[in-house]
Formats: sequence, structure tokens, C-alpha cells
Amino acid sequence: MSDPWWRQLARWSAVAALGAAAAGLLAGPATAAPTTDPSPRPTTTEQPRPAAVPSAAASTAPTAPAPAAPAPTSAKSAAVASTAATCGGQLPLGKVKNCASITGAAKHTWTVTSTVDQDTLFVRLRHVSGDGVGGQVHGPDGAHACFVGPYLNDCRLGAAGTYTITVELDYGTGQGAYSLSAESMRAPSTCATLSESFFSFASAGRSGTLPAGLAARCFTFTQPTGTVLHLADPGGAEDIQGTILDGQFQPICTVRYPTECTLGEPGPYRLFLEETYGAKAAYTLKMPRISRSVGCPALPLTTFGDPGSAVGNGTVPPNQGVGCQKLRVTTPGPLLVRIDQYANQHLYWQVYDDAGQVVCSEYESWRACTTSAVGPYTLLLRNSNWEPVAYRMAVARLNQGVGCADPTGLAWEQPSLTVHQTSAVQTNCQPFHGEAGERIMVYRTPDRFNDVFSWIIDDQGAVLCTEWSEEDGCLLPSTGTFRVVSYLVWWEPEDTDLTYRLQIRDLSDASGCPTVTPGAYNAAPAGALGGIRCRVLDLPEGTFRVKAVGEDNYRQYGTVYDETGHKVCTDMWCRVPAAGRYTLVLGGGAPDAVIDDGLRYHLAVLPWMPSDCRPVSDTGWQDAPVRGQLATPAQFDCLQLSSPSGAVITELLPGDATGAGSPDVTVIDSTGAFMCDSSFGLRQYHCELTGEAPFLAVLTSRDGVADGPYALAFARTDGPPACPELPAGATGATVTTGADRFGVCLSIPADARAATESITWKRTGGTGDARLSVFDSAGRRYCGPSGYAVERTISCTLPAGPVTVVLEADAVDATYQLTHRDASTPAS
Repeated sequence: MSDPWWRQLARWSAVAALGAAAAGLLAGPATAAPTTDPSPRPTTTEQPRPAAVPSAAASTAPTAPAPAAPAPTSAKSAAVASTAATCGGQLPLGKVKNCASITGAAKHTWTVTSTVDQDTLFVRLRHVSGDGVGGQVHGPDGAHACFVGPYLNDCRLGAAGTYTITVELDYGTGQGAYSLSAESMRAPSTCATLSESFFSFASAGRSGTLPAGLAARCFTFTQPTGTVLHLADPGGAEDIQGTILDGQFQPICTVRYPTECTLGEPGPYRLFLEETYGAKAAYTLKMPRISRSVGCPALPLTTFGDPGSAVGNGTVPPNQGVGCQKLRVTTPGPLLVRIDQYANQHLYWQVYDDAGQVVCSEYESWRACTTSAVGPYTLLLRNSNWEPVAYRMAVARLNQGVGCADPTGLAWEQPSLTVHQTSAVQTNCQPFHGEAGERIMVYRTPDRFNDVFSWIIDDQGAVLCTEWSEEDGCLLPSTGTFRVVSYLVWWEPEDTDLTYRLQIRDLSDASGCPTVTPGAYNAAPAGALGGIRCRVLDLPEGTFRVKAVGEDNYRQYGTVYDETGHKVCTDMWCRVPAAGRYTLVLGGGAPDAVIDDGLRYHLAVLPWMPSDCRPVSDTGWQDAPVRGQLATPAQFDCLQLSSPSGAVITELLPGDATGAGSPDVTVIDSTGAFMCDSSFGLRQYHCELTGEAPFLAVLTSRDGVADGPYALAFARTDGPPACPELPAGATGATVTTGADRFGVCLSIPADARAATESITWKRTGGTGDARLSVFDSAGRRYCGPSGYAVERTISCTLPAGPVTVVLEADAVDATYQLTHRDASTPAS
């Protein structure tokens, strides 16, 4: 016989509830999302309660009469019947009734009395062991009220009276054990009152234990409408949750994860607390009041500089625990909240007004928190760590200049400012006078490893220029007094006095910067050495080569600005739109870093297109090399190549060239367009002159090398071979090298070579070593360059046509024997 429809519906409801619970395990709670920390505890997941079947539909369903219990036929059956007889009867509100056994098709009937109309009954039917159980609630008139499943059920009742709860096994067979508990929403059995002191941040809260199987525990309290509470997690490792109801028994907030609750409707209020699965669980209930907060230590606002005793201290409990400080604002304006950095890695702060509304939060307002009214404020700290966090903090007024250093000027030649910090939560202030339209740059550097934060505020404490911009510096919106707010970020417990340096400079008025005019190629750069990071450039319209290097010839990168402080270019290539005065500023080793006042550097400012360049041939293996001297850091020399457009060239350099003897070489065409350079094309590949002739080679020293002489040559590698033939066989050819001939070329005709050739060079006299490259008939480097060696053999697979073999040796006297053979035949 199949189950009656109502039992199937009950079973379907239980299965649906379990499905909803499983969905909750995957998706988390569907209601009452936390506002302060959306992350659930990793060890628990909220289980949605199964929905009650609508009473209108249930009232039309027939109720099946309970079958008569069969007479016991044995001692065992009599014992079971005796046990079953104790499972049923009156169910007191707020108590847990345990039934050790329900078997077969037995039904246990419990009665519960509702004393008010339109009540809601919280019912928990907890499966303890054996087969699963389910139940139904019926009213005094026998009408179906709700099904009872495995979680807490909200059962809406009608008129006051006696209701029955019928419990049976899910499938009418087997044996199980269960517990049953019920509580009234409108007329609970007991309801503990939460006193006014409970809502203090200093309160230890209300602790207790929920017995296994308890439906819910009731608490009641009164607070003014609009009160904002901080709801702490009541369970810790336990899965405890609750619902706060207003005076009309409507839900307002869920107590589970740390969040905030606004009591938007009048009370009195009730909180029903439960363990999601009906397990025994300890709880600690904490709901400190954020609006009109009490129990927070008073933290006086401080001035700039060392805050002295105006420092807040405390320890915030772990796992989203909270701490607080009470602020009092007598003059509205922006505040700066400072927390020592090690604590601040785990603490997140918010400031609330006395009505409990958020005024500012850390991530959006770390530079300034604006208070708009006189009165008390609450600063709340939340701990994301799994351990308690001790902290120190101070809150400074930004709209007052007390504690600031003496005002400073903006001229570039004045010394750097040294700032002392003697407290982890100290905020420093450096005032200066600025004019509307000036563009101010702030450079800062710690004197030992640390980070320095800084920004500019106006006289009222408003923060300026915090948005990202392609321009450097801060454009002042008005004329008046401004302040640079700054502090060191990291502070060790043993630190007592740390220092950092500041430079506050005007990009639009280069007062104190030495003036530089364009120089010439093949000569030392113009302009005085000096310890100021800026130079004024008097430039005509055009494109310039700008390079700054220190006395050690290491590059110092800079930026060029116009007279309004707008960025024009960064070196090396600088296009000047109009004749005028421009300012070059060295950037330092890091963005916005102070450059030591003692730095001395050379600055080359040259027209991009060189002039008066020395001519050089493109047959460097037979002509003497070109020689020169890079006598000063930042010097540029230039050479004019003889090769036509379309030619392919390579650079020849002594193998033992070092320092200034191996300069950076860049080849450009007559329009200034880049062709190639020695870092790749000229020395490792080949350079195709695809632009407009004549072509120019620009030379300068590599980073960090000493000044000195150089010797180099250029060789054209395309076109018919103009080099002596390298005969096949064991004899080959012998060549000589030296200071005036460190590049040698030989050719192998197309009909005198195999597809893959083995080429050998061997030093037979003198000193030094050499490397070898092979170029095809189009001038492309096909093999090599090899490594330098006294003797070596390389194999090279080549395209059709003649090839050119180039040997580059040290600039010392030596002789080399070169041979080649078909790589597919064994060496003799």
C-alpha cells in the first residue's frame, strides 16, 4: 500500500528542506548578509530553514486518523509499547522532550498550548538516532498548520488554543529516537531582559549554553528607535544564529556574523537565539551600541608632531572582534587617523557620528576623515586576524597648524629638510606659501629603510591632488598657506627617533637652477657641475638629445618641464614645441625621491641631428680605424658613414676593447630616424640602412665606464665580395692583425663551397684571440659571431651564393691561419 498523500508531502517537504540546506552549504546564507565582513566562518555554513506549507492549502487537506495500536504480543512488544506511551502528551514551551524510541507505524502525539491569537510557534524536531522522523502541527479544529522538519520551523498559528504535534517515522518502518521542543514568539515561556549596561562596548556580554534540541532562547530589550547596534558573532566555533524582532514581531536583523543592525521600527525588541542543527552549544551574546556609544576609552585629538599622551591603546579580540575609541570634535573639519603599521595590517577602522552613521572608512579616507558637526564620534576597529591585535593610535586635526615646522620656501637651491619622527603614530607638517597656478613637487626619502607617505593640504585641511594624473606635481588652486603632511610608515618597538628628508619645490618657477644652453658634438658638454637637481634650459624650437650622467658616468634620469610646470619630455629624446625657458629635474633613484644636495653631474643638451661629423669609410677591414676620445661624461661624438641607402653594414671593434674603447653607437639617417645600434644590430646581427642618406653614427660612453680613447671601423657586407678568396684545403689563408687592422675579411665563391661548411681559425703567431662571423651575399650575418678563441672550428649551413668570412681580433700583433672544408667530409 502506498503512503497517504500527506505523508508523501511531508517527506517531500523534508527532502526539499535538506536540498535547501545543501544549497546553503554551497552558496552560504541567503539573508542577513554581513555589512562589515562578508566572509563566513570557514568551519560553518548557515542552513536555511525549510519553508512551511501555506496554511490555506493545508486546511483543505484531509487529516488521516491515527491507526489503532496493535496489542502487544510478546514481552519485547510490551516494552516497546510502554516506551512509546511515554513519548507524547503535554509539551511545555521552552523545554526539550526526548523520546528514546519510535517504531514502525507508531505515531506520537504531543500537545502545546498557545495563549495568544496569531502566534508563531518555533518547533524543533531533532533526529537523534536511527531512522528519520517527521511531524505535523494541527490546530484545535484539526486543521493542518505546518510540517515539522529537521531544522527550526516557524509555524504560524491561528486562534489561541491547544495544538497537536504528531511525530512518526519518515517511512513508517524501522526505529528511531528524537527530541522535540517548542517556543512561542508572542508569548514565550521565558524571555531574559538585556539591561542598558549590556549595550556598552565595555560589557562582557551575555553568555550561556543552549541545550541540545532546544527550539530557541528568548531575550528582550528596549532601545530608542533608530539605534545602531554592532552584532558580534554569538557562537565563535559554534553554529549559532538568531533573529531580532521589532515591537510588531517583524524581523529586523539576523545575529550570526559580525554586522550592524539599525532598529528602524519601534520596540520592545526580542531576539530568539538558536543552534542551527539543534546541537548543544555555548554562546556569548554581544550587541554594543554604536549610536550614542558608551564604554569606549576617550581619545583626545592631537596636533601635528609627537602626540605625547594623546595616544589610544587597546587590544582587539580576534576573528572580527571590535575595539573602539571615543572622539570629541569641537571644531568641525578633517581628521587624520594614524594606527601603528604592524597593527594596521589586521585592523580596519570606521568613524561613526553619534547617530551611528558612518562618517568615513579607512580605505576611502586614510588621508583625511571629514567631520561636519561638533559632538562625539566613535572610532570602531575590526580585527581580521585569528589572534588578538594590540594597537596604538592617534587622531590629528588637519585644519589647525599647531605643531607644524617653520614655513619653508620653494627655491631649488635651498637645503633639504630633515624631519624627525619620535612616535609610531606621529604626523608631521611642513607649511609653505603658494600662489594659484603653481605646480608643487614633494620629494621624500627615509634616512634608513622605510616608507614615507606625504601629500599636500590647504589651510582648512582639505587634501589636494590625490587623483592620478599624467602630470607631475600638485597644481595649487589658490594663493595662501599650504601644508605638506608626512610620516614614516614602519616603526619598530625599539625605535625612538627616525628621520627622513623632504624637498618641496616649484616646477613652474625654477628659482636657483643653473642655466644650460645647447652644446656641440665631439666636445665636452656645456653647463656647470653642481649639487642642485635642476637645470634651466634655454632652448630654441626643435628636437634635442638630453642626457645627464654623474661624475662616475652613470646615467641620471630626468624630466623636462615648461614654464607652467607641465611635462614636456623625459630624456633622451626631447621635442621642444617653442623657443623658451625649460626646466630639467633629475628624478632620483625612485619616484619622488630626494637627490642628495652634493650630487654633481654632467648634462649634455644637443640638437638631435649632429653636425660637423667626421667621415668614416665602410671598408674597415682594409682602411685604418677611426679614432677618438670620449674625454668627459655625457660627451657625444658623431661620424658620417660613406654607405648609401640600402647598404648593409657591420661594426668592427677590437676584441680586447673595454670601457670607453667600446662605446655605445647608434646609427640614424638624415632625418634622425633610428637605424640600428651596437647593442644588437651592429655587433650581433647586421644593420640595413633603409632610410635616407647620409647616415650618421652617434657615439657615447656606456654607463659607468671611465673616459678614454676608442678605435672602431665600419664594413659594408652586401654586394659582390671585395675580399680575398679563402682557398679550400688544409693550407687556406694566413692573415695578420694589429692595432690598425683588427678586422679581416675573406670570401668563399659560390662554386667553391658546400651547403654546410666547416671553417677553422688558428693563431699561428703573436698574442690575443679572435671571433668569426659569416655573411651571405646580401650582407646578412648568417653564422656567428662566435666566442673569442685562439683556435676554433665552426660549422655553418649557408644559402646559395658566395659568402664573406669576417675575423675580428684583438688590437695586438698576431697572425691567423683560416681554412674551410665541406662539413660532410671527415677532416684529414
